[in-house]
Amino acid sequence: MMIRAKIAQLAKLAAAFAVSLACTLPARADSDSGWGLLNMTPGVTEISRNIYALHMEIFWICVVIAAIVFGAMIFSIVTYRKSKGAVADVTLVHNTTVELLWTAVPVAILVFMAIPAARTLVKIEDTTKTDLSIKVTGFQWGWQYDYLDSGVAYYSRLDRKSDAARELMSGIDVNTVDHYLLSVDKPLVVPVGSKVRLLITGADVIHSWWVPAFGVKKDAIPGFVNEAWFKVDTDKPGLYRGQCAELCGRDHGFMPIVVDVRSKEDFQAWLKDKAAEQKQASAPAAAEPAATPTATAAPMQAATTG
Repeated sequence: MMIRAKIAQLAKLAAAFAVSLACTLPARADSDSGWGLLNMTPGVTEISRNIYALHMEIFWICVVIAAIVFGAMIFSIVTYRKSKGAVADVTLVHNTTVELLWTAVPVAILVFMAIPAARTLVKIEDTTKTDLSIKVTGFQWGWQYDYLDSGVAYYSRLDRKSDAARELMSGIDVNTVDHYLLSVDKPLVVPVGSKVRLLITGADVIHSWWVPAFGVKKDAIPGFVNEAWFKVDTDKPGLYRGQCAELCGRDHGFMPIVVDVRSKEDFQAWLKDKAAEQKQASAPAAAEPAATPTATAAPMQAATTG
């Protein structure tokens, strides 16, 4: 009975310590730039903040469980060791109540953790009520973006400066290249405050479209279409970078992703200009004007006279 009372007392102390730790450590982690970089970031979209909140909630639950379990283990090892005269209890037998408890408690914890996880997963898969649909096709080694509602389509590849610097014996110092291996020639352009739906597929092998700040990471599989979505906060325009997160071949490390998030007005102007540019480029060249009869007749007359 004494051992059980001490273990119960220790469990209460460990729980109190874990709660206080949960309240103090996040502030310290944020103030310390080194440790703060080890954690996830809230991102700039609603879904990324939901994922971050779920991550932190599950993390602190695990911290509390670890503090209680390891605290009880360390207390038992230190307090009831042979050097202090502890004698093993050889009469300990099966205890139905204890076994029910250590089965029911983990199940209850898992159910408690599953509820917010399921809620977040449902939000991640909710691609309804979108404002813009873009088809994303991964290929070796780049991306193709098709704006389904406007007919605009283009390829996005590693920018020329990074591509030149990565070559063997190029002689270019990669430290002189801005955003080395993380820049593209043509970024994906989207508006702020709009729910963007991505239809993601692959042209050759499996790729993965991943932008950490958006909380989006979805495989691009040939023959299949996966869906994802994001909605960047209205006060967070700018460039956001990502990479292919699938081992897709020899140059897997050279197919970055850049998303250019603009205001709605700037996006509409860009989309209009891009559509006009592509329409002009695809139009057949105008036929050359036919030669006039007098222009052709004069040489023939000169040849006859000669």
